[in-house]
Amino acid sequence: MTVLQVADLRFGYAGDTLFENVTFTLALGERAALVAPNGAGKSTLLRLLAKEVDPDGGTVVVKKDVSRGYYRQSHELAAKGDVLSAFLSGFGDVVELREQLVAAQHDAASGEPRALAHLAHLTDRYHVARGDDLEHQVAAIAAKLGFSNADLARPVASLSGGERGRLQLGVILAQEPDLLMLDEPTNHLDLDTIAWLEGWLRSYRGAVLVVSHDRAFLDAVSTQTMELGGRGLRVYPLRYSDYAVAREVDLARERALMERQQAFVDKTEDFIRKNGAGQKSKQAQSRRKMLDKLDRVSGPEDVWAIADRISFRFAESARSGELVIDAKKLAASRGGRVLFQDVDLLVRRGERIGIVGPNGAGKSTLLKLLAGKGDPTLDAGHVRRGTNLQEGYFDQHLGAVNPANTAVAEVRTIRGDFTVEAARQYLARFRFWGDDPLRVVAGFSGGERSRLALAKLLLEPRNFLFLDEPTNHLDIPAAEILEEALVGFDGTVVLVSHDRRFLETVTTRIVSVRAGRVDIYPGGFTDFVTAHAPKAEVRAPREKKKSEVPAALENQDRKGQHDAQKQLSREREKRARRLKDLEDLVAAGESQLALLRAKLREDPAGDWAKVAKWATEEQSLSKRVDVLMAEWSRLCESLGS
Repeated sequence: MTVLQVADLRFGYAGDTLFENVTFTLALGERAALVAPNGAGKSTLLRLLAKEVDPDGGTVVVKKDVSRGYYRQSHELAAKGDVLSAFLSGFGDVVELREQLVAAQHDAASGEPRALAHLAHLTDRYHVARGDDLEHQVAAIAAKLGFSNADLARPVASLSGGERGRLQLGVILAQEPDLLMLDEPTNHLDLDTIAWLEGWLRSYRGAVLVVSHDRAFLDAVSTQTMELGGRGLRVYPLRYSDYAVAREVDLARERALMERQQAFVDKTEDFIRKNGAGQKSKQAQSRRKMLDKLDRVSGPEDVWAIADRISFRFAESARSGELVIDAKKLAASRGGRVLFQDVDLLVRRGERIGIVGPNGAGKSTLLKLLAGKGDPTLDAGHVRRGTNLQEGYFDQHLGAVNPANTAVAEVRTIRGDFTVEAARQYLARFRFWGDDPLRVVAGFSGGERSRLALAKLLLEPRNFLFLDEPTNHLDIPAAEILEEALVGFDGTVVLVSHDRRFLETVTTRIVSVRAGRVDIYPGGFTDFVTAHAPKAEVRAPREKKKSEVPAALENQDRKGQHDAQKQLSREREKRARRLKDLEDLVAAGESQLALLRAKLREDPAGDWAKVAKWATEEQSLSKRVDVLMAEWSRLCESLGS
């Protein structure tokens, strides 16, 4: 069932169009990834779909009676009540009953018969409303998001920013809406929780639209990828990694088509210039009319092209000694809890060590100890540093940037010899163009602040880097370019990250911090996962409430089971017939595609209108075949074929 229909959506700011011609549908069971560089309007599009902002044109239609859930990057939770009440906030009647029940329990302490009777009455109502079951289900989600039973009684006002983010995500998931929209849901999650969320979403019955820069997460969750551009939306029935390959093929084909048409136009224009007044003037006039009517093929919109224009290049630095760090008996405690103790770690030049583990385990604390930024009152141990070290530290909270400064002023705090123009030229390498370098940092997005912090870090020669969640606010191209830069880095790196693709590409050794233990594993992140990563438990989404069967009807159970079996059998036969139909449709589609692609390879003989029509048909048919193949694959899986 289609739950969302979007047609010709357009939106912009101050007369500048951000995007237009956005058209797509989403049905129950579909999981789509919305991708584009930072600043392209992904979050804005989600706000339009949530009806928080009105479009400049087009329509957004959510099917009647479809419930919606929207997880925002900004965690707008009311700072009142306890955590459990916040988790239950999507179930108004149950929350109201729970509050009345808590008050009645307090009153019943007096022992008065009337108060006890009122408590019994409310307790019965709470049971009938399935409040107990709901509390258990919510508590299970809360536990997976890092909230203990004790945390459920904490005031919301006491939560940190990261905890509020996880709480808001849990509030949305607990409601299990028909249409679930998630904007960067993994930003505050550790590796274990991300794995759990992936499993939860894969078994989810509703429609999912997710924005994320976590490539591994997108691959695990989404079955189709939507690329948002200024001119519209490219929709691919593919996971992110396959989409990244397919779009390059599409762009190459579209560029070739444009170039072939342009070559024809240039040749025709040359003929017209040479023969405008001669014996062939009538032919020239005829060709001019033909060109005037020609449907020009525009160049393809490559939304990632600008995003790729970023340059993370490390300044030349001295060579450090072979031994970089020799840490002995490291220990740390926070809040009266021992995070780790007796940790020994030897780091050699050229290593790229990844620190992983659950939230709160002590990853950032260990990184700070190694970087000499620990708390002497809470930490213990000794770190012997090697010779000729030039160290740099990237803070995930971006404390290295002053919100009161402009980007130019921030660069000049490191390089006072830079003129304003030199600073602007340097910042252009990090995608700060036009007036961006003169803007105050307080108005920057998280991604812009991250790029500025990295720009400052790379201004000075470094041969030893400490990086705490460096990709948290970076878009996909920036993260990939940073990966390439670190892999080619001649120095040593110790980093904390929950970005699995980043860890897979960059790390050469893994340090796992978990439950008071620190374990060191040779090999990169892939080897660590294969050998040691715990398997995430996956809870199937909660079933919708069903009427309880009266005791008098228990004797009809067998008949009901028999009818259910017959229905299942009919459904299986129906799917088998659909599978056969799909095979025929795919075969016919591939045959038509082969013919169209053969035509596109032929000389157009000047008939570019026909070529443009064929190209449109080929692209549409190709997407249609991909959709049919995706459905065929799902049916094969459900039938066990």
